[in-house]
Amino acid sequence: MSLSLYYHPYSRAAGTLWALEEAEVAYDLRVIDIMKGEQKGSELVAKNPMGKLPTLVDGDVVVTEASAIALYLADRYAPGRLAPALDDPRRGAYLRWSFFAPSVIEPAVMAKHSGWAVKEVAAGWGSFASMIAAAESAIAGKPFVLGEAFSMADVVLGGTLRFMMDFKQIDPVPLFKDYVDRLKVRPAYQRAEARNLAMRSELGLQ
Repeated sequence: MSLSLYYHPYSRAAGTLWALEEAEVAYDLRVIDIMKGEQKGSELVAKNPMGKLPTLVDGDVVVTEASAIALYLADRYAPGRLAPALDDPRRGAYLRWSFFAPSVIEPAVMAKHSGWAVKEVAAGWGSFASMIAAAESAIAGKPFVLGEAFSMADVVLGGTLRFMMDFKQIDPVPLFKDYVDRLKVRPAYQRAEARNLAMRSELGLQ
């Protein structure tokens, strides 16, 4: 049985295609028209009460949240290749930077660009400057989060940095740009991007 991804090319589900391609697992797309609000329809809400994309269905298992889906795919379908083993000391860094992307990068960027008045000591994401410094430390002096070995943590962290730089929410400093450029040459990334572009065309989107 192939996996099903509830998807729209202008949602976070677009990035989930990269995770699926890296995992080398068969999947099908169930397109949800977010322009018409279909993500709040009964079919998707029954699986994901948030009514949001991406939502992954793997048999009887439902996984939501882009980062959780990526880590699930690595653990289930590519253990040892995309995810360090449970007793591998590298798993600490793997989990640390995978969770850093949605729990620190995203809210820090949102806070800055929305002008939120928050106390750094009270906000789980600290400050924008400290977030940038931490993200830089994750990849400084090495090609990937785990050093020479690519992992699903790079899909999560690198995909987040790519998105933020594309939308000019994070400056494309050389360290980040070089890291993302290394990720973009991966065949799985290129397959995912080609499918996203094809789906945009199929759906008549710019």
